[in-house]
Amino acid sequence: MPMLKIDVHPNVYAELEDSRSWYEERARNLGKEFLGEVDNAVDSVQRAPMMWPWYDEQQGVRRFLVHRFPYAIIYKPTSSLIQIIAVMHLRRHPDYWKSRTTYWPSI
Repeated sequence: MPMLKIDVHPNVYAELEDSRSWYEERARNLGKEFLGEVDNAVDSVQRAPMMWPWYDEQQGVRRFLVHRFPYAIIYKPTSSLIQIIAVMHLRRHPDYWKSRTTYWPSI
């Protein structure tokens, strides 16, 4: 089975940059390590999108925990792509991403 295409919500890039910057201020290269772990997480999701647990089953949203950092990839697999909805800090405003699910037309 071919891997599904990844489509990232535009707000995710600002989230990633804010988090990278925060970590980089604390320790040299920590921001770079954070981005590397997020990339690894997205790769894992792309290889096996249905393997990770439901986060909001009603909306078809799943969650993958990022290694070493208190973040999760919030995503929705469809028949044609994987929608990356958020890179969410696990201890802050857990529902902020819900309005983003309407970014994509229904598939």
